[in-house]
Amino acid sequence: MTPVKMYSTGVCPYCIRAEQLLKSKGVSEIEKIRIDLDPVRRDEMMSLTGRRTVPQIYIGAHHVGGYDDLAALDRAGGLVPMLAGTSA
Repeated sequence: MTPVKMYSTGVCPYCIRAEQLLKSKGVSEIEKIRIDLDPVRRDEMMSLTGRRTVPQIYIGAHHVGGYDDLAALDRAGGLVPMLAGTSA
């Protein structure tokens, strides 16, 4: 399974929903980076993604985006192949 990294905060409902969706697809481990606890990591997230909101999700080296982007990827049938490392 491709590694998953998620920039998040402790009280973000979209972060929780993203985690639930990923776990429902078989992801057992998510590297969570709490930007509310570490301002340097917030700056890192904004520099990497150009976005200020959480979650910001990476599957491997691919920036998926936020929860809405993740859910759209799943609806389009692209999430499972990406997690398996078989997407183009």
